[in-house]
Amino acid sequence: MQKPVVNVMVKAARQAGTVILRHMSKLDSLNVVEKNRMDFASEVDALAEKEIVKELRRAYPDFAILAEESGAMGKGRQTFVVDPLDGTSNFLRGMPHFCISIALVENGEPTDGVVFDPLRNELFTASKGAGAVLNDKKIRVSDRKDLAGSLLITGFPPRERARIAPQFEALRSLMVEAEDFRRTGSAALDLAYIACGRADGYFEAGIKAWDIAAGVLLVREAGGRVCDFRGRGEKLLDGGQIVAGNVKFCDALQKSLVQSGYANACE
Repeated sequence: MQKPVVNVMVKAARQAGTVILRHMSKLDSLNVVEKNRMDFASEVDALAEKEIVKELRRAYPDFAILAEESGAMGKGRQTFVVDPLDGTSNFLRGMPHFCISIALVENGEPTDGVVFDPLRNELFTASKGAGAVLNDKKIRVSDRKDLAGSLLITGFPPRERARIAPQFEALRSLMVEAEDFRRTGSAALDLAYIACGRADGYFEAGIKAWDIAAGVLLVREAGGRVCDFRGRGEKLLDGGQIVAGNVKFCDALQKSLVQSGYANACE
């Protein structure tokens, strides 16, 4: 049985998903702003976030909220960390890969998380110590032991373009053994896919707390490991970088990022 707070987060995510899907037929008429270089938000992001915040505040008025579009709201020991539309660029182009991500964080660590893909109706949920599920079925990370034949996911965030050369060197080095890479455009779904074994490893720099808070917990509760480029596994939400996979694979991927020089470039 899910915790009451997870039920509220699921309800909020589903309501945001309804808002997002309602606007898919109106992409040409949406108001879009460029928050930073090649970093876009639309009125749909704001509308979806409004629905989420309303639902969370109705149930837990004393909890703080950190949302991508609105920033920090309130103060409290527990904070909801919200990305109302992770994969905005995909959404604005009609590419069917985006999600809603909501996490409850305490002392810098996620305790409950929800990632919802409204197009596929895939609901990933996790609570600390209770495992991770996809549409009520338990999920596990892949069991691949090393980089040979692996499927990897990464991203090229706009704020990290100055480090693109060392990132490409890391990709070149990894491709000696890996089967292939995917670049999906949604960090939250990337982590959800690692949690359910659809890919073996994921790494990215330039991410924000709302990108990964729920996904970090999903991977951990699915038996995986999450760390930064130096192998540190705690207080990741504000660190700006992440590596994820099963325990052995995450270690192998992290060490490869160090050996390629990418870890040094991101310090």
